[in-house]
Amino acid sequence: MKTTKSKTKATKQITEQDSAKLKELFVDGLKDIYWAEKNLAKALVKLSKNATSEELKSAFELHTEQTQQHAATLEQVFEIVGEKAQAKKCAAMEGLIEEANEIIESTDKGTMVRDCGLIMAAQKVEHYEIASYGTLRNIARTLGYEEAATLLQQTLDQEGETDHILTELAESYVNEEASAE
Repeated sequence: MKTTKSKTKATKQITEQDSAKLKELFVDGLKDIYWAEKNLAKALVKLSKNATSEELKSAFELHTEQTQQHAATLEQVFEIVGEKAQAKKCAAMEGLIEEANEIIESTDKGTMVRDCGLIMAAQKVEHYEIASYGTLRNIARTLGYEEAATLLQQTLDQEGETDHILTELAESYVNEEASAE
């Protein structure tokens, strides 16, 4: 993609006013993902209970623990940037959780088709989180919050690992068994 910005504009120094606006956006993003993590932890319990395969149940249980840690890590990030940890309703995560609930309602219990659907829903969540944490990490770096950026990168890495685990489960047997049902 070709950019139309001039070189001088692209290398312009961030002013104090620009920095304040960017920090406001950053904190708003933190509030959004904080709500997302707190609500996802609850949703993952339901996904685990509704999964058919023991491997998928275990993956959801592990991610529940990680998600709780992610919320605690976000509390550290809020502290680093001098803000109170607050959640702001995340419409995107709310919709993704609702979509997962619809998959549970529209698939038969004890089937690999359900597991395939749960993996699909969970990977949509992971991709949302990956996008959120990657963007927040980049903004943290821009604002000079290197410690916060490091914490956000650690969470981003875990989200990527979870996505990889879900892909491996789908490709190793879940999708194949679902196609035979």
